[in-house]
Amino acid sequence: MSVKYIPVQWNANKWKYDAALIVAVVVYILVYMRVGTPAAGLERPLDAAILRMRAFGTCAFWMLTFILCIGPLARMDKRFLPILYNRRHFGVLTTAVAFSHAIFVIGWYFAFSPTGAYEALLTSNMSFGQVLGFPVEALGILALLMLSILAATSHDFWLAFLSAPVWKSLHLLIYPTYALVVAHVALGYLQDVENQTFAFLFVFGGLTVAGLHFLAWDKERRVVDNTTDWIEACRPEDIQDKRAVIVTLSKEERVAIFRQGNSFSAVSNTCAHQGGPLGEGKIMYGHVTCPWHGFSYKACNGRSPAPFTEMIPTYNMKLENGVLFIDRQANQPGTDVDPIIHEVEDDG
Repeated sequence: MSVKYIPVQWNANKWKYDAALIVAVVVYILVYMRVGTPAAGLERPLDAAILRMRAFGTCAFWMLTFILCIGPLARMDKRFLPILYNRRHFGVLTTAVAFSHAIFVIGWYFAFSPTGAYEALLTSNMSFGQVLGFPVEALGILALLMLSILAATSHDFWLAFLSAPVWKSLHLLIYPTYALVVAHVALGYLQDVENQTFAFLFVFGGLTVAGLHFLAWDKERRVVDNTTDWIEACRPEDIQDKRAVIVTLSKEERVAIFRQGNSFSAVSNTCAHQGGPLGEGKIMYGHVTCPWHGFSYKACNGRSPAPFTEMIPTYNMKLENGVLFIDRQANQPGTDVDPIIHEVEDDG
């Protein structure tokens, strides 16, 4: 841990995560090639090149759909957090699958063009003024370009170099990218099938992404009370030992209430390193530990252990009628605050 960029080392969980992703992609493509497309009700016979093209294309769509579901699911249920932590690996693999789809498209539709394949790709359909027959190639190219930017900047080096706010703003490109992919599929692939099974699943996937984001937003919106200086947080027994509950104070501000035995302390949810979500981490060796890069802080004062100097804001709390309340006003980073002591029955 230091104030400078340090590359994150791979561990057993990352290897298992990536192995599971690769196996899932391989299985999906093999199953699609064997049983998926023959049952799709296509209007014209297909050969292996088109099968591969659509196998990789639909796989990339489902992967991107699942990526956009991970965030809201993790905000609503902590059991999804392990998937969230390595989501960037998921995104890089999605980009690779999307590139494979594009290679098969170019190799099949434009390989024998009298003009260059890439020139033909960009100029073969210029009917931007119509819906049916719209040049979906342009939508796919733009989506692939955005995915490439996200994949290329997914490494922690760029998070450190660009700063957390800039990096997070850049990675909001995932939403217009998904919109482009949805349009690419709706105006392209769906126009060529008679069987409506994929169309139903496609619509279901898009609505699921939108619905989960709305539910997560609504959950956080409803816990914000702007009419008082003290915010009702939770009951002490709602917090697992050595874990935290995240409380939303405003659109920009979240607090993590950590429990260590019968001691409760509140600190900013934002790590001073690269903006990691401290409340999704846990207490290790007596310190709040960020799940992103392992930066740690004392829960009672928000200070990193010597010789490190990072500090985060702390918050005053009070216990009334068995409920923890947080003072909306943050203390200066590194301010000592006496923890709330409350006897909690053993969870076991």
